Amino acid sequence: MNGTVTVIDKGAVRVHSYMAPDDSLNVTTQLIETPARVVAVDAQYALAYADEVVAYAKGLGKPLDRLIITHAHPDHFHGAARFGTPVHALPAVREQIVAQGDAQDPTGVVIPVADITPTVDITPGTEVIDGVPFVFEAVSGGEAADELVIKLPEQGVLVAQDLVYHATHLFLGNNDIAGWQQAVDTLAADQSYDTILAGHGLPAGPQVYPELRRYLADARALLDDDGEAYKKAILERYPAYGGPFLIDIGNQYLFGAQNA
Repeated sequence: MNGTVTVIDKGAVRVHSYMAPDDSLNVTTQLIETPARVVAVDAQYALAYADEVVAYAKGLGKPLDRLIITHAHPDHFHGAARFGTPVHALPAVREQIVAQGDAQDPTGVVIPVADITPTVDITPGTEVIDGVPFVFEAVSGGEAADELVIKLPEQGVLVAQDLVYHATHLFLGNNDIAGWQQAVDTLAADQSYDTILAGHGLPAGPQVYPELRRYLADARALLDDDGEAYKKAILERYPAYGGPFLIDIGNQYLFGAQNA
């Protein structure tokens, strides 16, 4: 296996957190194993890594109940069709995926948008899945325009996805650092969750919040109108962080290809 799987035992629930290698931005898929089924969260960027996740999920010996897409960034939905299960998302996220049209895998394989469009709308609130309460919350602004946060209050598990990065560089292309800081403060204020599942990087605990706040504050201070200067400065400040290509992708959104 090319990716890294971290298994967290929470009694009635086991979390299998799959992190792609650095060449695929350390993006994560969460497999939430309940007593009788598996709920997948986010679908990988590269189809090969989506296939790894699906093979691992099948090895758990339980049916894949659904795939939830948390937000409309390609690294989280490109592999959706590989899961062979209904795809759920917030209506705003579904509309944003449709607006992007057909996609392309890093190998050049075309991914028709019709194959990856969510078909089941998520309504914020609590849904009990296989006896386990899942709390769905919609967040606007921050890393993405619209994002879904999933809470498992009985297990103390927060599926934050791209509102939390763990020891990886941040994608700032949405140009909303202030909104992201506010979202992190809101998540950190709820101390009920001891397991934080990040959208990029390995699972973490609440200690990830001050780390993320520090990076966001540094990014806000360093980011001006020169993408290359920002990249050099942030890499010097966080030399051990993974996913440096995320800086380049963000710079393309902020400044255009010439500053990526």
